[in-house]
Amino acid sequence: MEFFSQWDNLGGNLLDLSKDIIVSIIIAITGMMIVKGFNKLIKKITTGKKNVDEHVNIILCRIIRYLVLIVCIIMILNIFGINTTSFIAILGAAGVAIGLALKDTLGNIAAGFVMIFLGSYRRGEFIEFGSFSGTVKEISLFTTILETPDGIFISAPNSSIWGSPLRNYSRNLKRRMELSVRISYSDSLETAFKVLKNIAESEPNFLPEPAPQVLLQSMQDSSVNLVIRAWAYNQNYWDVYWRQMRNLKEKIEEAGLHIPYPQRDVNIISAIASDGQKALSEL
Repeated sequence: MEFFSQWDNLGGNLLDLSKDIIVSIIIAITGMMIVKGFNKLIKKITTGKKNVDEHVNIILCRIIRYLVLIVCIIMILNIFGINTTSFIAILGAAGVAIGLALKDTLGNIAAGFVMIFLGSYRRGEFIEFGSFSGTVKEISLFTTILETPDGIFISAPNSSIWGSPLRNYSRNLKRRMELSVRISYSDSLETAFKVLKNIAESEPNFLPEPAPQVLLQSMQDSSVNLVIRAWAYNQNYWDVYWRQMRNLKEKIEEAGLHIPYPQRDVNIISAIASDGQKALSEL
């Protein structure tokens, strides 16, 4: 009889264990389905959004996966009779300790998540912050990788970008350029305006709206400064700028105008000559 009672107890324990294992498997499968469902939902919401970077999908999917994993582990431990209250308390204390130890790192994560979600910049765009500028090559939760126009690698912590004003030169489709030139005070201002207007009208990549402007920018000590203000699409900006800067010099010289060097008149009064003249006057 004792054998059969032990067998019954063992069978009951095995049955309960089997039930717990089956329920745990169901929880795990349900968690996987929830993660997949959220992944599809996030991709559906963010796909095609211009202000949302593709890294948002990856980051949000990872966060949801880890959260669901933690919840499933806690539920499975509860099923097997393990007290998870102390486990959650340990996780909370460990989280606080890790947060204090990795304050700067967590700041980079928070800044990276906010910037990626807001779409302040995306991969392939040219940005400037602080004293750094370059094309965005990679965005992660910790750092942003840039490449300068001369091919230098820059790894910037996200918090340093978030904490300073950001210029995104690629976000807008068009930009205004300024082509400045100096002429002499003796040159004809009317002739200079004609030359600059012809240059502005002959450039096909200048946008008609807003229309190009030719302005007298300033009058300096040794020159009169003129400027062409015109708008161009981003992809044409630098090609037009360098070509027209060369063209500007050539056209100015062809018109007989002069680009003056900085000049300054200096009057030197000799102390010896002054003393000699004073002595003669006293005689």
